Amino acid sequence: MNILTISLEKKKGSPMYGQIYEYIRDEIQSGKILAGEKLPSSRTLASHLGVSRSTVDLAYEQLLAEGYMISQPCRGYFACEVDQLYQIPRVNSKYKESIPEKQKYRYDFSVSGIDRDGFPYQTWKKISKNVLAEDDGRLFQLGDSQGEESFRQEIASYLHHARGVNCKPEQIIVGAGNDYLLLLLHIILGMGWKIAMDNPTYLSAYQDFKKMGYEVFPLEPDEMGMNLQKLQKSGANLAYVMPSHQFPLGSVMPIQRRQQLLSWAAAEEDRFLIEDDYDSEFRYKGKPIPSLQGYDSRDKVIYLGTFSRSLAPAIRISYMVLPQRLLPLYWERGKNFSVTVSRVDQKIVEIFLRDGHFGRHLNRMRGIYRSKHDCLLTEMKKLRDICTVQGEHAGVHVLLKMKNGMSEEEAVRRAAKESVKVYGLSEYCVENVIEKESENEKKDMMKRLGATVLMGYATLTEDEIREAVTRLEKAWRVPACGEDNTAFFS
Repeated sequence: MNILTISLEKKKGSPMYGQIYEYIRDEIQSGKILAGEKLPSSRTLASHLGVSRSTVDLAYEQLLAEGYMISQPCRGYFACEVDQLYQIPRVNSKYKESIPEKQKYRYDFSVSGIDRDGFPYQTWKKISKNVLAEDDGRLFQLGDSQGEESFRQEIASYLHHARGVNCKPEQIIVGAGNDYLLLLLHIILGMGWKIAMDNPTYLSAYQDFKKMGYEVFPLEPDEMGMNLQKLQKSGANLAYVMPSHQFPLGSVMPIQRRQQLLSWAAAEEDRFLIEDDYDSEFRYKGKPIPSLQGYDSRDKVIYLGTFSRSLAPAIRISYMVLPQRLLPLYWERGKNFSVTVSRVDQKIVEIFLRDGHFGRHLNRMRGIYRSKHDCLLTEMKKLRDICTVQGEHAGVHVLLKMKNGMSEEEAVRRAAKESVKVYGLSEYCVENVIEKESENEKKDMMKRLGATVLMGYATLTEDEIREAVTRLEKAWRVPACGEDNTAFFS
């Protein structure tokens, strides 16, 4: 047994027991203390280091818990064999310095954020306080696996009045985000389904389906949305669509194509549509378009919605409306999966819906986003000779199609030099599927997509939008005729 020579330092944030624990752990991991070697008793080590015995006991307890040492009655402490222990590799300072830091942008046209000051803090705080004050402990018990019935009743009422969705509370399943709900849908439906999606597409859902083992067919949409001919040709029996505001293209599906998709689903028993209605609340021109589910008379639409977009991304409350015909499968296969949203959060959002706060919040946010939307479109008139705006009048992002010969990659890179973050449309294309097409089809598709970037405006103020567009004009303005502009084009 060797008496350990540990240099202890008194410094804030580094307790003595932690220093002892880290020293012995590192010595065992590096092989300087061999497996089976006896360690000093806590009393002996404490006396040697001039610290209290309880300090050494704390360090030893942590080492015992993590398996770096064992305690044998009447014999003492011994180092363990650590070859089989999982160890997190250390990153030395030299290596850390070689890792490039992620670029920070002054202006980020994020397509997934919300207005920073838009969350109804005071109302939320008041409701939360009342919910906790009035609770008798039941909210901390395990609740209904579908979500609380009273909460689902409020969701059903809201969906009927705001989105034209026809459903009963028993059709609604509450979950923490669409990823969970798609996983639950996978449990309900089982394997063997072929899924069609638009390309470009919502990558999170695409990756979810691929990881579940489904065969996925990303299809290039036509001017009305999902291409019916390509859908028929694919052999898919599930179609994932975003008719109210397709992401990322921002298009709104007309009623004719909606009816065609419903007819396609009704043509065979085992065909369904998955409608992702992720940001249908925000529309700035004309009246809100009713959901696809609202037109469904054959019980063929699986409807997905979320409060993350309208309230805040951190509020992970989404919901799925199952067709009546799928409820027996849910009760058989999915009922044992507990709800992933706490009953407290469900009750808060339930009251927020019930007492009209959500409707008032949406009206206020529509006004805020409409003002930002109009500000961006006004500012973009400065760049009318550089790019055209598409996908406006709905959602919280627009598309810019470059028309001055600049490539998408160059547009993103030059914007970054001005500390402005924009997003290339190609990021949302499923490349491996494109490559399966013939070379001519691939070229035609990329030509139709063109050099396009996405710009979300929810997270920026109007002053920031103006300054950011001024920087983009500087970044993208083509040099005067006669100058060498070779570097600016692909």
